[in-house]
Amino acid sequence: MTSAVELTVVHVPVSDPRVRPLLRELEDEYSRRYGRAAHGEISRYPDEEFTAPHGGLLLLLLEHGEAVAGGAFRRYDATTAELKRIWTHSAHRRRGLARRVVAELEHEAGVRGYRRIHLTTGPRQPEARGLYLATGYAPLFDTEADPETIGPLPFEKHLPATATHPGKAARL
Repeated sequence: MTSAVELTVVHVPVSDPRVRPLLRELEDEYSRRYGRAAHGEISRYPDEEFTAPHGGLLLLLLEHGEAVAGGAFRRYDATTAELKRIWTHSAHRRRGLARRVVAELEHEAGVRGYRRIHLTTGPRQPEARGLYLATGYAPLFDTEADPETIGPLPFEKHLPATATHPGKAARL
Protein backbone atom coordinates (compact mmCIF):
# COMPACT_ATOMS: atom_id res chain seq x y z
CA MET A 1 0.00 0.00 0.00
CA THR A 2 1.33 3.43 -0.87
CA SER A 3 1.08 6.43 1.39
CA ALA A 4 -1.00 9.47 0.51
CA VAL A 5 0.76 12.34 -1.22
CA GLU A 6 0.11 15.97 -0.35
CA LEU A 7 -0.66 18.40 -3.13
CA THR A 8 0.06 22.10 -3.31
CA VAL A 9 -2.32 24.61 -4.87
CA VAL A 10 -0.60 27.29 -6.94
CA HIS A 11 -2.17 30.22 -8.76
CA VAL A 12 -0.32 30.78 -12.02
CA PRO A 13 -0.67 32.66 -15.32
CA VAL A 14 -1.55 30.71 -18.46
CA SER A 15 2.03 31.33 -19.64
CA ASP A 16 3.49 29.27 -16.76
CA PRO A 17 5.28 26.25 -18.34
CA ARG A 18 3.52 23.88 -15.90
CA VAL A 19 0.22 24.74 -17.61
CA ARG A 20 1.33 23.44 -21.03
CA PRO A 21 0.80 19.72 -20.24
CA LEU A 22 -2.68 20.55 -18.92
CA LEU A 23 -3.70 22.35 -22.09
CA ARG A 24 -2.03 19.80 -24.38
CA GLU A 25 -3.77 16.82 -22.79
CA LEU A 26 -7.07 18.69 -22.62
CA GLU A 27 -6.84 19.58 -26.30
CA ASP A 28 -6.05 15.94 -27.17
CA GLU A 29 -9.05 14.82 -25.11
CA TYR A 30 -11.37 17.26 -26.89
CA SER A 31 -10.04 16.11 -30.27
CA ARG A 32 -10.65 12.43 -29.44
CA ARG A 33 -14.21 13.12 -28.31
CA TYR A 34 -15.28 15.81 -30.78
CA GLY A 35 -12.91 15.60 -33.75
CA ARG A 36 -12.39 18.72 -35.84
CA ALA A 37 -15.27 20.48 -34.07
CA ALA A 38 -12.96 20.95 -31.07
CA HIS A 39 -10.22 22.67 -33.07
CA GLY A 40 -9.29 25.97 -31.44
CA GLU A 41 -11.33 25.48 -28.26
CA ILE A 42 -8.30 25.82 -25.98
CA SER A 43 -7.28 29.15 -27.53
CA ARG A 44 -10.85 30.45 -27.81
CA TYR A 45 -10.39 32.99 -25.00
CA PRO A 46 -7.44 35.37 -24.55
CA ASP A 47 -5.08 34.40 -21.73
CA GLU A 48 -5.78 37.74 -19.99
CA GLU A 49 -9.32 36.57 -19.21
CA PHE A 50 -7.83 34.02 -16.80
CA THR A 51 -5.85 36.56 -14.77
CA ALA A 52 -6.69 38.76 -11.78
CA PRO A 53 -8.72 40.67 -11.00
CA HIS A 54 -11.50 39.01 -13.01
CA GLY A 55 -10.13 35.51 -13.53
CA GLY A 56 -7.62 32.99 -12.36
CA LEU A 57 -5.92 29.70 -13.09
CA LEU A 58 -4.69 27.19 -10.56
CA LEU A 59 -2.78 23.94 -10.55
CA LEU A 60 -2.52 21.09 -8.07
CA LEU A 61 1.14 20.08 -7.85
CA LEU A 62 2.82 16.96 -6.51
CA GLU A 63 5.69 17.46 -4.06
CA HIS A 64 8.23 17.50 -6.92
CA GLY A 65 6.26 20.15 -8.84
CA GLU A 66 4.41 18.05 -11.44
CA ALA A 67 0.96 19.44 -12.29
CA VAL A 68 -1.65 16.70 -11.85
CA ALA A 69 -4.85 18.77 -12.06
CA GLY A 70 -5.97 22.30 -12.70
CA GLY A 71 -8.62 24.64 -13.92
CA ALA A 72 -9.50 28.26 -14.53
CA PHE A 73 -12.25 30.80 -14.28
CA ARG A 74 -13.07 34.00 -16.13
CA ARG A 75 -15.61 36.77 -15.77
CA TYR A 76 -18.98 35.81 -17.24
CA ASP A 77 -20.80 38.90 -15.97
CA ALA A 78 -20.53 41.30 -13.01
CA THR A 79 -21.59 38.69 -10.43
CA THR A 80 -20.84 35.44 -12.27
CA ALA A 81 -17.60 33.56 -12.90
CA GLU A 82 -17.35 30.92 -15.61
CA LEU A 83 -15.29 27.79 -14.94
CA LYS A 84 -13.14 26.62 -17.85
CA ARG A 85 -10.41 24.10 -18.58
CA ILE A 86 -11.02 21.77 -15.63
CA TRP A 87 -8.51 18.97 -16.09
CA THR A 88 -6.94 16.01 -14.30
CA HIS A 89 -3.90 14.28 -15.74
CA SER A 90 -4.94 10.90 -17.16
CA ALA A 91 -2.62 9.04 -14.76
CA HIS A 92 -4.26 10.65 -11.71
CA ARG A 93 -7.99 10.40 -12.42
CA ARG A 94 -10.64 8.91 -10.12
CA ARG A 95 -8.96 10.31 -6.98
CA GLY A 96 -11.15 13.35 -6.30
CA LEU A 97 -8.73 15.87 -7.76
CA ALA A 98 -11.30 17.48 -10.05
CA ARG A 99 -13.57 18.02 -7.03
CA ARG A 100 -10.66 19.71 -5.29
CA VAL A 101 -9.99 21.93 -8.31
CA VAL A 102 -13.66 22.93 -8.54
CA ALA A 103 -13.78 23.72 -4.80
CA GLU A 104 -10.60 25.82 -5.01
CA LEU A 105 -11.92 27.72 -8.05
CA GLU A 106 -15.26 28.34 -6.33
CA HIS A 107 -13.43 29.69 -3.29
CA GLU A 108 -11.23 31.98 -5.34
CA ALA A 109 -14.20 33.25 -7.36
CA GLY A 110 -16.04 33.97 -4.10
CA VAL A 111 -13.05 35.88 -2.74
CA ARG A 112 -13.09 37.96 -5.93
CA GLY A 113 -16.74 38.89 -5.29
CA TYR A 114 -18.52 36.52 -7.63
CA ARG A 115 -21.78 35.10 -6.26
CA ARG A 116 -22.60 32.63 -9.02
CA ILE A 117 -20.68 30.12 -11.12
CA HIS A 118 -21.68 29.27 -14.67
CA LEU A 119 -20.09 26.55 -16.77
CA THR A 120 -20.74 24.35 -19.76
CA THR A 121 -19.44 20.92 -20.59
CA GLY A 122 -19.70 18.93 -23.76
CA PRO A 123 -22.32 16.28 -24.41
CA ARG A 124 -19.57 13.65 -24.81
CA GLN A 125 -18.09 14.27 -21.36
CA PRO A 126 -20.24 12.21 -18.98
CA GLU A 127 -17.52 12.33 -16.32
CA ALA A 128 -17.70 16.12 -16.23
CA ARG A 129 -21.50 16.07 -16.18
CA GLY A 130 -21.36 13.68 -13.21
CA LEU A 131 -18.78 15.83 -11.42
CA TYR A 132 -20.88 18.98 -11.67
CA LEU A 133 -24.07 17.24 -10.58
CA ALA A 134 -22.22 15.65 -7.63
CA THR A 135 -20.76 19.00 -6.52
CA GLY A 136 -24.07 20.83 -6.35
CA TYR A 137 -24.38 22.40 -9.78
CA ALA A 138 -27.89 22.81 -11.14
CA PRO A 139 -28.31 21.67 -14.74
CA LEU A 140 -29.83 24.34 -16.98
CA PHE A 141 -30.99 21.70 -19.47
CA ASP A 142 -33.32 18.71 -19.56
CA THR A 143 -31.30 15.92 -17.93
CA GLU A 144 -33.61 13.32 -19.50
CA ALA A 145 -32.82 14.47 -23.06
CA ASP A 146 -30.10 12.92 -25.20
CA PRO A 147 -27.06 15.17 -24.52
CA GLU A 148 -26.10 15.02 -28.21
CA THR A 149 -29.35 16.84 -29.06
CA ILE A 150 -28.60 19.67 -26.62
CA GLY A 151 -25.03 20.64 -27.46
CA PRO A 152 -23.01 22.26 -24.66
CA LEU A 153 -24.56 21.38 -21.29
CA PRO A 154 -24.91 24.49 -19.08
CA PHE A 155 -24.80 24.40 -15.26
CA GLU A 156 -24.94 27.01 -12.50
CA LYS A 157 -24.23 27.21 -8.81
CA HIS A 158 -24.85 30.05 -6.40
CA LEU A 159 -21.99 30.68 -4.00
CA PRO A 160 -22.54 31.40 -0.32
CA ALA A 161 -22.17 35.02 0.77
CA THR A 162 -18.98 34.11 2.65
CA ALA A 163 -16.84 31.56 0.88
CA THR A 164 -14.92 29.17 3.13
CA HIS A 165 -11.62 27.70 2.11
CA PRO A 166 -11.89 24.08 0.93
CA GLY A 167 -8.65 23.06 2.61
CA LYS A 168 -4.92 23.42 2.27
CA ALA A 169 -3.91 19.90 1.26
CA ALA A 170 -5.36 17.09 -0.79
CA ARG A 171 -4.24 13.50 -0.69
CA LEU A 172 -3.80 11.08 -3.59
